[in-house]
Amino acid sequence: MPTETEIAIIGAGAAGIAAATRLAELGRSCLVLEAGTRPGGRAHTDTASLGTPFDRGASWLHVAEHNPLTPIARRLGFTLYEGERRRRDILLIGDRHATPEEKAAHDAACDAWEEAAEARAAQDGPDIPIADAVPHGGYWDATASHWLGTTICGVEPERNSLRDYIDTGLDGENPQVKEGFGTLVARLAEGLPIHLVTPIHAVRADRHITLEGPRGTIRARGCIVTLSTGALASGALRFSPGLPAEVDTAIAGLPMALLSKIALRGTLGLAPFARLGRRVEGEGDRPMSWVVGPFGRDHAIGFLGGESAWALAREGPAAAEAYARADLARYVGKAEVARAFPHPAIATDWGENPLFLGAYTYARPGAAGARAALAEARPADGRIRFAGEACHTRYAGTVGGAWASGMAAAEALSATLGR
Repeated sequence: MPTETEIAIIGAGAAGIAAATRLAELGRSCLVLEAGTRPGGRAHTDTASLGTPFDRGASWLHVAEHNPLTPIARRLGFTLYEGERRRRDILLIGDRHATPEEKAAHDAACDAWEEAAEARAAQDGPDIPIADAVPHGGYWDATASHWLGTTICGVEPERNSLRDYIDTGLDGENPQVKEGFGTLVARLAEGLPIHLVTPIHAVRADRHITLEGPRGTIRARGCIVTLSTGALASGALRFSPGLPAEVDTAIAGLPMALLSKIALRGTLGLAPFARLGRRVEGEGDRPMSWVVGPFGRDHAIGFLGGESAWALAREGPAAAEAYARADLARYVGKAEVARAFPHPAIATDWGENPLFLGAYTYARPGAAGARAALAEARPADGRIRFAGEACHTRYAGTVGGAWASGMAAAEALSATLGR
């Protein structure tokens, strides 16, 4: 491995891949240093476990009409599928299917939830938790909060910044990638100077930027750090001199949320992309949201976010599988789940993986400006920059946001270094 480079990039997720791509376009040399065994970061398509592509991480091209990866995916021949927004093929109330009128009431409650959040955010005043702005007590209100808040955001509305939620809302088109979102990101990494299994534990800034890890030392003119805020907050990467207080504050204000997936291989005979959900039945009830038969494939994927996902991550794959099977049994019965899905489940491990320690960021109430602070941070006279989904003030939590952030960091660092 080379011991010198013009610009070092820590992390080969979407932001790191984008930064390296942009630096090449600008005529800059770089090295991408990745601690893991593959590029892609939190975009990872597993083609072995289920026999067909399964996105363990990112699944949707959020806000596709503005996503920088959409035209790239189409140019490369990837197949995009756009499902119906808020579709529920089966919506359970207790042990029965909701009527069409009850489904319409559920949808109306979700609309009212979002409208209330938007209306409160439009008012002057301090940032507050989402939970303080949305309806409570209605028949579908807890279900709306669980779905729109805890599941999609990966964190309970009581802990999530209202201002950041509104600023980073993901409206618009949200197609999935048939070949796998991770497959697309891995394709974009091809040909780049990526060094795998090359963790960096320390960055020292003096006349040069020096990166230290178990495989040796690398000297660079500048550095782009794309680690998750979970990894940064853990102290896995040390900076000397230490980071400015405002950067530490921004990292602390952007903790990692968790959205876990548990996939079961088999079929229920439903139409492709069938969506299953159920009404929250009281305090402590945490339903999963299901996508069955994506692209006509023989598997069902259950999604679970927030504290319940963290608890299952700590308990391990067996507990996650049991939870998923019990939740799916609410729809078709325990015997049918056992018959239809005879294979062991696949559970994602983003919360326990030390390279990430979560799925994507949220902002604590009062920390809505943390994304801009991290994106605009200029340690070492601007020779160190941060990039990743946490740094995007509009498309946070998305691969497209990470990609755009990496591009922006590369351009800013190149301008700082001059020639």
